Amino acid sequence: MNITKVRKPEKSSKLNVMPKGFIAICVLPGLSLVLLFLIYPLTSSLIMSFTNATSLSMGTWQFTGFGNYIRMFTNDPHFITSLRNTLQLLAIVPAVVIFLALAFAFSLTQTKLRERSIYRVLFFLPSVLSMVVVAVVFSALFDPRASGPINSFLANFGVEPIPWLGDPTFAIWAITIVMIWQAVGYYMVLLIAAIDSISRDIFEAADIDGATGMSKFFRITIPMLRDHIGITYVLALSGTMGISFILGRVMTNFGPGTSTLVLLGHMYNMAFNAANFGYAMAIAVFSMLMALAMSYISRKLTYSSEL
Repeated sequence: MNITKVRKPEKSSKLNVMPKGFIAICVLPGLSLVLLFLIYPLTSSLIMSFTNATSLSMGTWQFTGFGNYIRMFTNDPHFITSLRNTLQLLAIVPAVVIFLALAFAFSLTQTKLRERSIYRVLFFLPSVLSMVVVAVVFSALFDPRASGPINSFLANFGVEPIPWLGDPTFAIWAITIVMIWQAVGYYMVLLIAAIDSISRDIFEAADIDGATGMSKFFRITIPMLRDHIGITYVLALSGTMGISFILGRVMTNFGPGTSTLVLLGHMYNMAFNAANFGYAMAIAVFSMLMALAMSYISRKLTYSSEL
């Protein structure tokens, strides 16, 4: 008895051919936008940072090597001041914001308050407001007169009127308070989602063992959210650099003097007030490299290799 093998019909070779033309058409618009609005500006800024480009020499600029970068640390006291102010904000704001956000997130997820949803909305609300609006509102709240809202409140405790935005000592701290108030709610929502991913059995076992809320916070929540805290801390670092420019520009115009001048503010002044574009781009490149370095270090310190 002859058994004839039945061949499976061969698939058309056309089905195995990748539609390269179609893929190229789909990728081209997005790639063009990336090249036009990211790669080209970044490359141009990097090249310009090594030149003496100004508003009068845009067509005849000359390469100066690392002259702009050397000038930052040797012949520009405003840059040193702006760097010190930026580092102060980066050292204080992200740490305080993440700690408060984590504390609020833990409180709202571990309590049985009926108003939890309302508190989440109230805490998150400042993060959706325009930063310019926030700056204008707090400028009014920090009115230096005795009739100012905050000074009026402090007068009840016998505190003399404080020139919040007019005194070099208080101005940077006033901006710090506003930055913390604005950012806590956003990171709280991110950390609430992270805490909800922790198994409820772990917290129930801790309750059975008699663990207090502080013990669960420091010995369970923080260790298990180490990677999430690292990511949110990196986001807070980058957000601090951007928001400090907006608040400083609107609330104090980087004054009084240079007490609230930050790196991006100094870059803005060099580019649009002094028209020294080459030096401004050097400050921008330095700011970007500093942000990348701090983000890398913070991720290394908080990254957990455990699966």
